[in-house]
Amino acid sequence: METRGKGPIGRPRGFDADEALEKAMRVFWEQGYEGASLTDLTGAMGITRTSMYAAFGNKEDLFRKALERYEEGPASYVARALREPTAREVATAVLRGAVQVSTRPDCPSGCLGVQGSLAAGETGRSVRDLLAEWREGGVDRLRDRFRQAVDDGDLPPGTDPLHIARYLMTFANGIAVQAVGGATREELQRVADTALRSWPPA
Repeated sequence: METRGKGPIGRPRGFDADEALEKAMRVFWEQGYEGASLTDLTGAMGITRTSMYAAFGNKEDLFRKALERYEEGPASYVARALREPTAREVATAVLRGAVQVSTRPDCPSGCLGVQGSLAAGETGRSVRDLLAEWREGGVDRLRDRFRQAVDDGDLPPGTDPLHIARYLMTFANGIAVQAVGGATREELQRVADTALRSWPPA
């Protein structure tokens, strides 16, 4: 993802676009799309509204870029998990990643993709739909990986790849919600371990 677009020739932007986007991501992560005001965002980013619009577009554009950064950064554990050699190891890595990202001491609790716009009014409808699509994309990637596992004999014949993908994502999303409510890393890891006990045997 390219975030360092060039300003007009002879008019240097005067701020680090990557750093500003990182700060915007954290504001959205902590406050949600509608909860994050332009004042909150520009204050955290250390720029004016004019500079924000010039560099990132409007608030929704900025959120989309922040979500991309989140997927490439904190949420990149999902892409890594999909490369694990067995379906069970994929599931273990996904839940472990959800626990760790949702409870990082240096970041907001929970998951930007879950809390970003669960409850949104009309002004946040497009972002709510964007995040629903984003979460469903995660389910689709897991489904494809588990379909491969069935074909490889790593999961039992007749296993429904979509069902177990949604099962896993439901737990991962629930972990994020519980983290916002104050559940500790240790408590949530125990929940993840419990979920894995019912994983289909090979």
